[in-house]
Amino acid sequence: MPHLDRPRDTTSVKKFIVLAVIVAVGVGIYSQRTPLIERLLDRGIERRIAFDMMKELPDGLHVTVCGAGGPMPSPKASGACVAVVAGNQLFVVDAGTNGLRNLMQLGFPTGAMTAVLLTHFHSDHIDGLGEMATIRWVGAGNTEPLPVYGPEGVTEVVEGFNAAYRSDGLYRQAHHGDNVAPLSGHGMQAMPFESPEDGELVRVYSNGELTIDALKVVHDPVKPAVAYLFRYKDRSALVSGDTAKSENLERFADGVDLLVHEALSHRLVKMMNGIATREDNAIMAKVTFDILDYHASPKEAAETARDAGVGHLLYYHIVPPLIVPGQEALWLNGADEVFPAYTIAQDGTSFSLPAGSKDILQTRDSM
Repeated sequence: MPHLDRPRDTTSVKKFIVLAVIVAVGVGIYSQRTPLIERLLDRGIERRIAFDMMKELPDGLHVTVCGAGGPMPSPKASGACVAVVAGNQLFVVDAGTNGLRNLMQLGFPTGAMTAVLLTHFHSDHIDGLGEMATIRWVGAGNTEPLPVYGPEGVTEVVEGFNAAYRSDGLYRQAHHGDNVAPLSGHGMQAMPFESPEDGELVRVYSNGELTIDALKVVHDPVKPAVAYLFRYKDRSALVSGDTAKSENLERFADGVDLLVHEALSHRLVKMMNGIATREDNAIMAKVTFDILDYHASPKEAAETARDAGVGHLLYYHIVPPLIVPGQEALWLNGADEVFPAYTIAQDGTSFSLPAGSKDILQTRDSM
């Protein structure tokens, strides 16, 4: 009998060809993976080195939360840190853990930092000072130390950090030389000012159309404790530091464009206290009881914003951390009904207040 050819399965053949092409392309890419990754990395490094966030900002006052959290660990909220750009000057209010690294990741030229301003001397507001001063020093070969402003007590804080980092400075100078690490620029210089009284502003810094004033806040038994009021041209921002609800802060927040205010949820901290008590954790029970009386609640901060007629309220120093979906509503506990123009900060949350305008623009949600 004659031999009959069976019809070919063209669909299977096409699938085989496509699969073979995919495999061949994959093998080619895999074999070239190192040069490809190297080229991508080279471009990424070039962009990172060349990028300067401050050059991207229009003239005005700009606020970036480089640390949105308190002492408790949080995936989206580092230690307390707020960067303020006024014109071409960069200031940082408080130096909490990881704040400096967040600024670097966001593209701020940390070597150009004009000064750090401390609100008070709790550890979670100062523990990043050593790294901040070091990177600012070697990041631009600065020949003068980092100015650190603060009320009485700032000199002791600065002297302590300078002593702790003295050997590190000598090592870096010996390794990199004067172009990178001139010893004259190592460390920090304390810039103390007299603590303001109720109803009083103390001028901390003035340069052209920029003024920075300190005002008293309530964080007993922590004394002194201050907030900072920035005014540049026709724009303004006030950073509260840690404080209970404060009539004095409300007075000086009158009409500011942006109020950056700490907040602790009394509702959630009381829940933590109840659990700690139930679990016989005496230390946690004591701490969660004690911290209730020297931090404003979100609703209290909202009342301050409403009564002062501010443009926008930016919550930071968020306690406890917001890590569970839906937790924001519990944390606010009705504050959104008191003052609806608010934002709860994460690391990287940014606002711009362009000069000659009334705009309050949120330019970044998070890192």
